[in-house]
Amino acid sequence: MVTVHYFFDPMCGWCYGASPLVEVLANTPEFDIIYHPGGMIPKRAIDSSFRQHILQTDSQIAAMTNVHFGEAYKARVSGAGDYVVDSYSTTRAFFVGREMGIEAHKMLAALQVAHYQDGKHLDEWDTLAELAVSMGLDKATWNEKIAASEANMIDQVQESHRLMDKWRVSGYPTFIIEKNSKFIWLEHSKYYGKTPEWKHYLTTFI
Repeated sequence: MVTVHYFFDPMCGWCYGASPLVEVLANTPEFDIIYHPGGMIPKRAIDSSFRQHILQTDSQIAAMTNVHFGEAYKARVSGAGDYVVDSYSTTRAFFVGREMGIEAHKMLAALQVAHYQDGKHLDEWDTLAELAVSMGLDKATWNEKIAASEANMIDQVQESHRLMDKWRVSGYPTFIIEKNSKFIWLEHSKYYGKTPEWKHYLTTFI
């Protein structure tokens, strides 16, 4: 089993762009992914000028990676209402979903689709609960676990930052192979939108 350290954030557009690559890793039995959340954006409303930057970047991501940004999401970013982003609530949801039996890559992908395609308000706990129920999870158990999830999320983010400092990781997404006490940075950006080539590249580390 080869360990892959994945530094990510649910609200990172490039991480959404890398989601097909994560799926390949997750479906390759020889790899074990350790997810390191970055806590990139504490809950806040994004101002109009930065929203335009987001939309421009999203266009670049779509062109390079072939992921789809939905019209509901685009309308929310460009609209007149508040556009609130929260990495912490979505990271808590990621870990609770995984704890309740959803595969990690599937939980992350569900959050990304809800945000980047459906334009859901993932800063709202009711919206996250609705997503959990749609994935077959029990709402009462979900709400109970979400309410108790903040301390674990903070610990996970702090540990991620410690490792990022130690390994000089500068951004998301970052994939690092750990094998035979050696650490190898995967050149994932070369394989955006090229999953067959990515699969072949990965075989060199098995």
